[in-house]
Amino acid sequence: MLLDRFPRVSLSHAPTPLEPLDRLRSAVGGPRLWIKRDDCTGLAQGGNKARKLEFLVADALAQGCDTLITPGAVQSNHVRMTAAAAARFGLKAHAVLERRVPDTDADYEENGNILLDDLFGCARSYVPGGSDVAAACAAVADDLRAKGAKPYVISGGGSNPVGALGYVACAVELLDQASQLGITVTRVVHGTGSSGTQAGLVAGFAALRSPVEVFGVSVRHPREKQEGMVYDLACRTADHLGHGGTVQRERVFADDGYVGPGYGQPTRGMVDAVTLLARTEGILLDPVYSGKAMAGMIDHIRRGTFGENEDVVFLHTGGSTSLFGYKHLFLGAPDQDVARLRP
Repeated sequence: MLLDRFPRVSLSHAPTPLEPLDRLRSAVGGPRLWIKRDDCTGLAQGGNKARKLEFLVADALAQGCDTLITPGAVQSNHVRMTAAAAARFGLKAHAVLERRVPDTDADYEENGNILLDDLFGCARSYVPGGSDVAAACAAVADDLRAKGAKPYVISGGGSNPVGALGYVACAVELLDQASQLGITVTRVVHGTGSSGTQAGLVAGFAALRSPVEVFGVSVRHPREKQEGMVYDLACRTADHLGHGGTVQRERVFADDGYVGPGYGQPTRGMVDAVTLLARTEGILLDPVYSGKAMAGMIDHIRRGTFGENEDVVFLHTGGSTSLFGYKHLFLGAPDQDVARLRP
């Protein structure tokens, strides 16, 4: 009922699985571990953006738009999925790609998500790192309007009150699955970047009066900035839902200790975490978001942050396609020794 009045298209295979991570828990100890498989949403190899795009594409169609414009880093999962969603509904797509990651190689520039963007027919332009990507998208939209198109601009990561509704829906879905399994989820851990996933979860749990804590692991910004972004968007999303005033600032948390040198730049902990999950559970993470988030969760388990009797859910936001843009990090990866695992 929370979402019935909002236009929505079907892009995701929901509900996504909620599975135990028993072998990972055997390796690292700590609480009962679960994984919410939003890498299995189905659209264009899966990922969290499918949920957001269900509401964003519906809004674009309702406005009679024919072209989706969105920004992202060169290996953007969001751009890849936006391009696929556009193809699904007969729309055009244009990506404004920010060169956010320094010292890249040919794989990063031509493989992974970039390869799939081309397959989905997505036009693209590039801007230097640190550019005002919103202004760049607006300029593209102006140019397309002058040529007779009707563009719809989607903010980075689909992170606005419309897109965040996708993770309000996920909050509802997760609580229903937990009830069916007879477990009480205490925390949801995930990588937080453009803030829409975390903001939607926070707003959704608040609207449902659920005590589940959302534990964000920042992949880009310092804690103060990341938490401020999430809180602002969570409040605006709650207002959009008709549940204004329900989001409490103390319910917003983002740990910035696992970013490393910067967005999209590898850390030893990320490489170890990606390899460990692959070899214990047969699940692929990505180097930019979920890999760093998993490194953060494992480190917090080892530090005793979570109680052994908790049920902690790791939200897998997808993105393993970008592994092909970082393949040099994983070729010949050694067998994992949990004692080596570190941020």
